[in-house]
This record gives sequence, structure tokens and C-alpha cells, in this order.
Amino acid sequence: MVRRGFLSLFCLLFCLSLHAADHSGLEGKIFCGYQGWFRAEGDGSGQGWVHFGPGKKFAPGYCSFDLWPDLSEFSAEELYPSPFVYADGKQAPLFSSVHPQTVRRHFRWMREYGIDGAFVQRFLVTLRDSNARKSLDLVLKHCTEAANAEERSLTVMYDLSGAPPEQFRMVGEDLQRLVEGGQVGQSCAQRHQGKPLVALWGLGFKDRPPALQEWKELLATIKASGFAVMLGVPTFWRELNRDSIADAELHALLKTADIVSPWSVARSSTPEDAGRLAQNVWKADQAWCNHESIGYMPVVFPGFSWHNLSAIRGQEAKLGHIPRLGGRFLWRQGFEAKAAGAQMLYIAMFDEIDEGTAVMKCGGRIPVGESPFLDLS
Repeated sequence: MVRRGFLSLFCLLFCLSLHAADHSGLEGKIFCGYQGWFRAEGDGSGQGWVHFGPGKKFAPGYCSFDLWPDLSEFSAEELYPSPFVYADGKQAPLFSSVHPQTVRRHFRWMREYGIDGAFVQRFLVTLRDSNARKSLDLVLKHCTEAANAEERSLTVMYDLSGAPPEQFRMVGEDLQRLVEGGQVGQSCAQRHQGKPLVALWGLGFKDRPPALQEWKELLATIKASGFAVMLGVPTFWRELNRDSIADAELHALLKTADIVSPWSVARSSTPEDAGRLAQNVWKADQAWCNHESIGYMPVVFPGFSWHNLSAIRGQEAKLGHIPRLGGRFLWRQGFEAKAAGAQMLYIAMFDEIDEGTAVMKCGGRIPVGESPFLDLS
């Protein structure tokens, strides 16, 4: 189970305040990704069980998450009956990301842990569906209200994974719609060098079309709208190898960004690995960004597990594939990031129970049955 004391100490390691966040800059702060993509049958979204399992087939032995959320603090109206049961035969409920009380609770936990703000995810492939977009808009609305109430910052992050390059322009259109609707630019908006921040994720990965021209046009559009831009890139973006495309034009494009954030989930699996990654990669990354006057935000994660998700795909993956080690793995990454010169940090993720990277409260009472869940006790 994730404990407030551990996360608070982890944040203090990075010289953070555990009080109200100052949204004018990112230096000396820790942020988290917020998926907000969980839906439950009966939550009003009409989407059924989303990211808990594959729709109507959702059942013990057929689910897509490895971390069972700790719902002991939730009110009765936030709980939705699931097909799972506890050892005593009682039904085990789950939550929904569209419930405003649940979102407020999550942002309250961020404040209590000392997490300064959230990067709320918007997946372009989902935005193409009008009904799904309405649900995402509702989650963003609740996040904005919660961030304002809990004095946390909020950044909209567009993930372009899986979207064809010709649809990248939809990001600019969606952002403009949010601005006109008042959902972006509120007092909780995270700012960088005087401008509201927007994050774009997925540039430079070799497992997708490079689309450098489309990325260039999108970046120019967002910046012309008055935003600072953070780009989510591969771990080895600077070296242009391994998970990165081998095209020097990537560096030219990155030099037009305001912040670079390399994705490093599952790039290390032990505290020792994390130390090597920081010394061999992050330290030189930081120097490159310093030279170009660009912000650098490394990504850290508490552990990794997608046994149940892999099973429904007909694959095999060990439960607890990258162990949390009681928090020691996450702690080592934060320590090494600071030693490498990082001035800001991104935790992946707050609520990602699918891949077992969530730092929100999980564990505790776990249901029994065919689907195994991580024991964090």
C-alpha cells in the first residue's frame, strides 16, 4: 500500500513544499501523470467497464489491471458494484474517474503527499469519438475544479500514440475548443516562463511513424497560441538509438520546445539500474538541455506489473515484474535524478493501476478469485 509518509518524504527529497503549490514555475517540484480513464458500469458515462477490463467480458480471470485500489476512504456513492468478491463473500466495489468526489479525493491525496500538480491525459485516438470526448471533457472539468480547490496545478497532456500523423492537427483544434470553453488557462494552470503549459507526448519513438513535419507544424501551432510546450520523448532521444528514431532532425525540433521529458518506465528494473540510467543518460541529457536553455523533466515510476492485462491478450507477464521494494526503487530514482541535476520530476503515474505504476492508495483488502492482484502490505 502506498503510504502518505513515504511519498511525503520522497517529495521532500526534491526540496518541495507540502503546502499550496506556486503554479508560476516548475523548478523544484514533482508532478504526476493522471490518466482519469477508468469507467464503471452505472457511473453515467454509458461506457461500461473501461480500463478495468474489456467491456461486458469484465470478470474474475478476465480483467486488465494488477493493482486493486484502496477504497476504504470512499463514500458509498463513489463505489460501483463489480463482479469481484472478497474472501468473506462480500462484493468488492470499484471507482470511476468521472465521479467528481473521487477526482477531488485524488487531488486531495496529491496535496497530502506533496505532489505539486497533475498532467491530465487526453489521448488523441479517444478524442476522435464524440461520446468518449464528452467523458474526457467531464473528467478534465472535475480535475480543474479539484486542482483549484486543493491548490494543485494542472497541465493538459495530449498523447498522440496510435493516431495517424494527418490527424495531429486535431490537437490544436481541441485545445482551442478548451480555451474558448474556459477549461484551460484557469488559476490552477501550470505556467512556465510566464506562459500556460501544454504537454505533447509521443515524439521520436521508433515504433511509430516519425512524422517530424507534422510534429513541427503542431508544435508551431501550439506555441503560436501562447503556450509553453513540454515534449514527451524516448529515453534515448539524445543518443538517437534504441527506443528513439535515428534522425538528427529530432534534435532540431526539440530545440524549439520549452521542456523535454524522456519516458523511462521499464528502462530500469532495480535501484542499481536506476543509478546507472541516471549517471549514463540523465546527467548528459540535463547538460544538453542546460546548454540549449531547455527545461528537463525526468520520469520516475514506483514499479511495474501488467500480468492480468497481458493474460487477456494471450501473453504471459510476471505479477510484480518490476518490484517496488517497499518504495526503495522509486526513492532511488528520485535521489539519482536530483544528483544528475534535475530541477523537476514527473511520476508515472498517479492512478495507473493497469500497468501497476500507480502511486495513489492501493492494496489493503484484495478480492479473491482467478485474477491475482499485487500484495503491497
